[in-house]
Amino acid sequence: MEIHYFAAARAAAGTDRQVVDPRSGTLDELLGELAGTNPGATEAGMTLGEVFDRCTFLVDGRNSPRDTVLSGARRVDVLPPFAGG
Repeated sequence: MEIHYFAAARAAAGTDRQVVDPRSGTLDELLGELAGTNPGATEAGMTLGEVFDRCTFLVDGRNSPRDTVLSGARRVDVLPPFAGG
């Protein structure tokens, strides 16, 4: 599964994307795994887990709550709040 990070999530993860083999069944479990394996932070000192708390997530292009089951999913987009309009 591909994880695509944007803005602050990209800064905290230290990359714009990564490929993972999730051991978990839900988006929330995956996010916990990712936060635990990415020790980086933003310039403001926010960890990836802290950034996740403010994000919207798309699973295969669909807005998805954290309890979304990832069975068969191929891509997760991590979208922090963006400024502007």
